[in-house]
Amino acid sequence: MATSTAQKTFIDENFLLKTETAQVLYHEYSKNMPIIDYHCHLPPDQIAENRQFENLTQAWLYGDHYKWRAMRSNGINEKYCTGDASDWEKFEQWAATVPYTMRNPLYHWTHLELLRYFDIDILLNKDTAREIYDECSAKLKRPDFNVRGLLTKMNVKTVCTTDDPIDSLAFHKEISESGFDIKVLPTFRPDKAMLLIDSPADFQQYLSKLADIAGTSAIASYEDLLAALQLRHDFFAAMGGKLSDHGLEHIYSSFDENAAKQAFAAAIKGEQPTAEQSLAFKSVLLYDLAKMDHAKSWTQQFHLGALRNNNARMLRELGPDTGWDSIGDYSQGQALSKFLNKLDTTDQLAKTILYNLNPADNEVLATMIGNYNDGTVAGKMQFGSGWWFLDQKDGMEKQMNALSNMGLLSRFVGMLTDSRSFLSYPRHEYFRRILCNLIGNDVENGELPNDIPWLGQMVSDISYNNAKNYFGF
Repeated sequence: MATSTAQKTFIDENFLLKTETAQVLYHEYSKNMPIIDYHCHLPPDQIAENRQFENLTQAWLYGDHYKWRAMRSNGINEKYCTGDASDWEKFEQWAATVPYTMRNPLYHWTHLELLRYFDIDILLNKDTAREIYDECSAKLKRPDFNVRGLLTKMNVKTVCTTDDPIDSLAFHKEISESGFDIKVLPTFRPDKAMLLIDSPADFQQYLSKLADIAGTSAIASYEDLLAALQLRHDFFAAMGGKLSDHGLEHIYSSFDENAAKQAFAAAIKGEQPTAEQSLAFKSVLLYDLAKMDHAKSWTQQFHLGALRNNNARMLRELGPDTGWDSIGDYSQGQALSKFLNKLDTTDQLAKTILYNLNPADNEVLATMIGNYNDGTVAGKMQFGSGWWFLDQKDGMEKQMNALSNMGLLSRFVGMLTDSRSFLSYPRHEYFRRILCNLIGNDVENGELPNDIPWLGQMVSDISYNNAKNYFGF
């Protein structure tokens, strides 16, 4: 690619680093720190089989609803996103879209990924598409570009996937027994056990699968459900799991146990629970699951505020997680306070990370975490990094500013990928550059002392050390 006459990218060694202080902090204290990816959606089966992608489209566009949304906005037919177009045709349409993504984080991510994985430093567009596609696809066929090689190339130390309790974790076992240097650990995400209560037929099917995988008799009561989930929670822990995760519109906090059991009884008979019963069921089960997390010294994560599956037509055609979601404007503070307080009252509140999708909730969450730190561990309550639509420069800066103003940025556990792509790890570099630039600006403006050893330790901690100590990997 060095012989190409195409325009080089704008990404140099000081990309996003606007001051000398920022440059020192990044290059000397943050750049080379390992990566702990404590929340992602990487498919463990592909790590177990050590998949070798046939071409760049398979590695880059399959399953990436961020790119699909941009392509749709650019007038690209669905055939080239999730349809039956060839891999080259899909890439060609993505390449034609890239110049139109300027000021969207996709533009930065695209060129960072081309540079860091493939040493390609020219801009992607329709004119360079064929050259880039051929070179990247050829490299992806090399042994060092299989999925384990891609993870190793980015200095990843630990990966936490996101897994349903009914998952056998067979692939995690296979990875562990293979001697792979990078830890690939499961994360317990039992949302379907709660949310399917509103769809009795689906709920019944889920309970049947849960009973089978837990090795129990039929789940006929709320107590049976809780016992089966406890068995799976124990199994996840035995497989190295240390985290749970919930993706909810908002926290549930209506703790009526009788109504919760009435909801269960109705659903297993194929009847629709009332709204009050449903809310009680979700609240009580979420509370009981949180107590399980505390008993094992796990960390619980709550991703709050997504308004999912807005396009009913495309949901029918493509299913969920295909790019039809948006920010929801739910009220978060009151129910969250009630839920956390109930756990704290009996000293059963686990380490907790709160993520918001609505930027209007930044200060709500930044102040909420300060209510429940108890001195047992630094930063027990965490305000999670900018998530999903906020996973970009402006969103990250606002999250870190809110945390700085109302808590301790220095105790922040930092970045995660939240991605399904093995090519997404330069997002950690992106975050680290933004972090160092934020602090560097304060030093240059006279708002922080020019204490490089201390500030350097701070960015090293946020980049890696805090997460390593917090999760106990």
